[in-house]
Amino acid sequence: MDTGTSPEGVVVTRFAPSPTGFLHIGGARTALFNWLYARHHGGKFLLRIEDTDRARSTEPAIEAILDGMRWLGLDWDGDAVFQFSRADRHAEVAHQLLAAGHAYKCYATAEELAALREQQRAEGKPIRYDGRWRDCDPATAPQGAPYVVRLKAPKDGAVTISDRVQGDVTVANAELDDFVLLRSDGTPTYMLAVVVDDHDMGVTHVIRGDDHLNNAFRQLALIRAMDTVEGGWPDPVYAHVPLIHGADGAKLSKRHGALGVDAYRDELGILPEALNNYLLRLGWGHGDEEILSRDRAVEVFDLAGVGRSPARFDLKKLAHVNGHYIREADDARLAGLVAGRLPQAPDAAGLDLLRRAMPALKPRAADLNELADNTAFLFATRPLPIEESAAPLLAGDAPALLSQLHTALDAVERWDTETTEHAVRSVADAAGVKLGAVAQPLRAALTGRRTSPGIFDVLELLGREESLGRIADQMAVPANH
Repeated sequence: MDTGTSPEGVVVTRFAPSPTGFLHIGGARTALFNWLYARHHGGKFLLRIEDTDRARSTEPAIEAILDGMRWLGLDWDGDAVFQFSRADRHAEVAHQLLAAGHAYKCYATAEELAALREQQRAEGKPIRYDGRWRDCDPATAPQGAPYVVRLKAPKDGAVTISDRVQGDVTVANAELDDFVLLRSDGTPTYMLAVVVDDHDMGVTHVIRGDDHLNNAFRQLALIRAMDTVEGGWPDPVYAHVPLIHGADGAKLSKRHGALGVDAYRDELGILPEALNNYLLRLGWGHGDEEILSRDRAVEVFDLAGVGRSPARFDLKKLAHVNGHYIREADDARLAGLVAGRLPQAPDAAGLDLLRRAMPALKPRAADLNELADNTAFLFATRPLPIEESAAPLLAGDAPALLSQLHTALDAVERWDTETTEHAVRSVADAAGVKLGAVAQPLRAALTGRRTSPGIFDVLELLGREESLGRIADQMAVPANH
């Protein structure tokens, strides 16, 4: 089991998105892994909105993230923390480091730093700050000139992070530069804010994308410097999760399905439990279990099951998982979700009809859009529009067969699947044809399509009057229709 707890012995994880757009699929998986890990260990899952980029952080983007989290059922403990509101605290820590000699003022101008980078490129050297103000006498500082505050990072030795996903990763301190803590206007950098917030929020486990692995070494230098200043700044447990790629192995993009969570819900008709299950299995595994309920996921989730290779996102697999959850979903809930996707919202009777139709409709649907489309025949008005592919089914002998079906069905006393099936089979037997030869024109007459739920379910759902009326409409069509 993973070690690392708060002073109270509680595991604390966090999800810290930047509100510059929707909650994207990679962020949703990161949030899910953090949520599951905290719940598995009986700990806390915290939410921090990293809104320090004031130009790009917007209220609609913040609300989109919160809405996506709620839809996925990823409830967080306590109030969301907004990073920008804590700028004074971030600056306070930088000044503590400055006073303790773990940070220094750097007066290098933008032009000087640009020249340094150009020289390093020309010489084929790594691009990093050269520490020119690191050991300077403060008395030599230009009076009144702007400066940034940089961390005085260790230069000797190496640091090893025992990452719970990547294993032991070692970086020589000489490879790390003295990064900026406070900009020249006194505002904190992302690197400083993240470390201070994680500490103040009591975060014990930092579970995030492996594109942040390099940041971990810089952040660790800051954590350890503060631990010498005031104590009580323990190293967090790190777990850097491989990023998600497309099915072709390339970096995930919109063409692969890298949409916002809201698009999976609103445009693709995915259920939240299906997206959760799919994201859970995207880079994590537990034996051969593919379908895991929320309770089961909480029970078995741990970081040992996270793989080191990038996971591949596959919309077809997501559709397969979604189809499973549609078949398992409550009929009344599905009816309500489908109702919102119809051209016209159904009344109470229509909603009840949708509910009763779900057992027949949901086995054939992979998403809510398909489910809504498959209900169209229930609300179509006569005369029924006939799709081009279904028109041939109503040609030739079809009108005559439909006339016989009308007579047989009209004589049925109790209108249900059993009695209507008996009537339809009797027509097929009398005509000396297989059931399909009768059922196909009947399906086209009742739904206007080549495919539908079971024809006897269709008859029961439409009811006697509507079914007989639709059959009669096609009986009147000339044989060369």
